Amino acid sequence: MTTGTPIDVEELRTLFLFEGMSSEQLDEVAAACEVRAYPAGSTIYRAGEPSVALWVLLDGTLRLVRHADGEEVIVNETDYRGAYAGAVRAFATSAEAAAYPTSLHAVTDCRFLRFPADAFAAFVRKWFPMAVHLFDGLYLGIRTTEATVRQREHLAQLGTLSANLAHELNNPAAATVRAAGQLRDRVGHMRRKLGMIASGTLDPAMIARLIGIQERAVEIAAKKRDPLSPLQESDLEDELIDHLEGLGFDHAVDVAPVFVASGLDTTFFDDVAAETGENLPSALAWLGYTLETEALMDEIEDASNRISTLVASIKQYTHLDQAAHQEVDLHPGIDSTLVMLGHKLGEIEVKRDYDTSLPPVPAFAAELNQVWTNLIDNAVDAMKGHGTLTLRTHRDGEYAVVDVTDTGHGVPDEVKGRLFEAFVTTKPMGEGSGLGLDNAKRIVEKRHRGTIDYTTSPSGTTFSVRLPLSPAT
Repeated sequence: MTTGTPIDVEELRTLFLFEGMSSEQLDEVAAACEVRAYPAGSTIYRAGEPSVALWVLLDGTLRLVRHADGEEVIVNETDYRGAYAGAVRAFATSAEAAAYPTSLHAVTDCRFLRFPADAFAAFVRKWFPMAVHLFDGLYLGIRTTEATVRQREHLAQLGTLSANLAHELNNPAAATVRAAGQLRDRVGHMRRKLGMIASGTLDPAMIARLIGIQERAVEIAAKKRDPLSPLQESDLEDELIDHLEGLGFDHAVDVAPVFVASGLDTTFFDDVAAETGENLPSALAWLGYTLETEALMDEIEDASNRISTLVASIKQYTHLDQAAHQEVDLHPGIDSTLVMLGHKLGEIEVKRDYDTSLPPVPAFAAELNQVWTNLIDNAVDAMKGHGTLTLRTHRDGEYAVVDVTDTGHGVPDEVKGRLFEAFVTTKPMGEGSGLGLDNAKRIVEKRHRGTIDYTTSPSGTTFSVRLPLSPAT
């Protein structure tokens, strides 16, 4: 930087900021200001430093940078003569802490007019008092409006995620309540059967045989089997009903579905009949209550596990109690996002093609989950409840790649060229996750030094996110 030099009034007249000013006003500006020169690569001021001057570009190219969440975002880069930065609002009565909100750098050799903040404020208040009030009110109005809109957007997104969560939790919770009610009824029946045993209507040897049959049936039911199709289940139930009725059991229709679901076959009941004789009806009724009770307890356990899984997925999705930036396995984040959006999937088939050898990625995990939310939500909407959602991960050199593919009708031609711009959407008002592709692009490119792109056709669209595997140096 060179030592400040005076500025000529005639040069001031060539700057748009000072157009229309009187000679007296220009003389006052010239007396308060000085010209400073900076070589290429210099920093004129840094964000957070005291906002001591208004800087006006006379020659060269400047770069204005804002710092947000540990990254530098270029606000403007221009060679427009008269571009200004710094203590722009020094005159405002509602000005916040007097510090530069951005950093100003010289891209090429530059000359700046330096207007001290206190002198600039005094000048504006003296010559343009009405403008001071108007600009002050305008700034407060814009700030209040932006804060309100931002709050509503955040609330809308939170409401969407809350609705998703409530929907996902409702199913297992309702299943637990229903199974608990049925279990209470079955336990009541078993108590009455125990009363019969206690009354002595069954001899001890028969009781021992019943307990043995019960344990064998529970053991068979506990073993995992390949699921049956509805048609297979129906055929087996019909076969078992005929067989049990042939053995003299009149209530076969009531218990056959339970026995088939437990994996019991006709051979098992032939053995039961041989062991129990004339007590077969009571033995089968007792066995039915036992297996129903086991099935209901399994259902309660399964529903409770689903609730626990949902809670774990929420924690994974938000990355509560974890560092903001860390080495991240991408797959749990993608899966937790699927859980959060589960109720929207409908009849959509989800295919996972994960490269399990993919190493962890240095990332802001919760922010990446917002990207997956946007891409998966868009893909689901594009398929209108029917189709195939394919989630694929693989390695491409020093990058981890995540592909989200739908079988929708593709991106409309009218938005293809500006899909990543702010406020661009193909969805009706009020629909969507509340996070646009412009924000997804910012998270991927600015926060993670990656890239996001897409290919589309009438048979579907694929969004590809590339994330570097090495941390920033």
